[in-house]
Order: sequence, then C-alpha cells, then structure tokens
Amino acid sequence: MDISLLKAQEDMRAGYVGGAPGILASGFAWLVAAGVAFFNSPQYAVWALLIGGMFIHPASILICKLIGAPGSHTKGNPLGQLVGASTFWLIFCLPVAYALSLQNPSWFFMAMLLIIGGRYLVFSTLYGVRLYWVLGLALAVAGIALAMLNASVPIAAVTGAALEVIFSVICAVQYRRLAVAYPGWNMERDSAA
Repeated sequence: MDISLLKAQEDMRAGYVGGAPGILASGFAWLVAAGVAFFNSPQYAVWALLIGGMFIHPASILICKLIGAPGSHTKGNPLGQLVGASTFWLIFCLPVAYALSLQNPSWFFMAMLLIIGGRYLVFSTLYGVRLYWVLGLALAVAGIALAMLNASVPIAAVTGAALEVIFSVICAVQYRRLAVAYPGWNMERDSAA
C-alpha cells in the first residue's frame, strides 16, 4: 500500500473521528423519518429523510467540533475528491429512489438502504477501516430483506435508524480504541492545518 494513501486515510480519520459523527447524524435523519412515518404519512416520511439528508454533513461537522475534532481534512488530501464523487453518486441516485416512492413509499427506504450501503463501502477506502464494509453490507442486506418481507415504511425507517446509530457507536469505540492502542493509526494534526 502506498504510504501517501495511508497518510491520507489517517488524515481523514483524525479529521472526522473515523466517520462516527457522520454515521450518527445519518442515523438521526433516519430516526426523524421513522417518527414521521409512525405519526404522519409515509410520503411525508420520504420527504423527512430527503430533507434530513441535506443536514447530515453539517450536523456531523457540528458533532466533530463539539467533541474537539477538526471536522475537516487537510487541504490537498486526495481522498477529498473521493468524498465528493461518492456524494454526487448518492445525489444522482435520489431521483430513482424518489420515483420508487411514488409507486410504493416503502420502496424508497429500501432503495436508500441499498444506496447508502453502497456509499459506505467507499468509506472503507476513505478511512482505511473495514467496519464500513460490514455497515454497507448490513444496510444492503437489510434493504433486500425488508423488500422481500414487504415491510412497512415505519419498519424500514426504524431499521435504517437502528443500524446507523448502532454502527456509529461501534465506529466511535473502534476509533478510540485503535487511536489509543496504536498512536500511529491516527495521525495527530496541527489545528492550523
């Protein structure tokens, strides 16, 4: 493995606490959508996740700042382009998921589990953390299983919320444990960088 890739991954982990705040923010967006699905209409739940999704990145940056992390990567980190590319891929998939919601609102949530699961597979390369493979595949398997079971919107939304919140905790614990046990695993950055 090229050392510059390892340094770029260390920088991403240090900047974003291994990605745990982003997973947590996403889990909260799913939780809001689940609440809307339980107490309102499935179509409003679709919009809740779409609108909530727009706040995931700012919320994750806020969480990073609150816990003392920079909430950014070093300028010039080549993995920053991969973040952007995977974000555009997610955005390009949204019209397909929304079109599915017009046929059956629960299909939207199942499609989003697959789409977001696929994006998390990219995060394995961004952070150099295999846990993202497990998270991505767990979301994808959940989406497929929920489709096969013809699950309701509230169940699909709660499933997405539960998986992301649980994995955010696992990711944070893993990040902390590895950063303490192997100081070289997580590069310390100067706050001015």
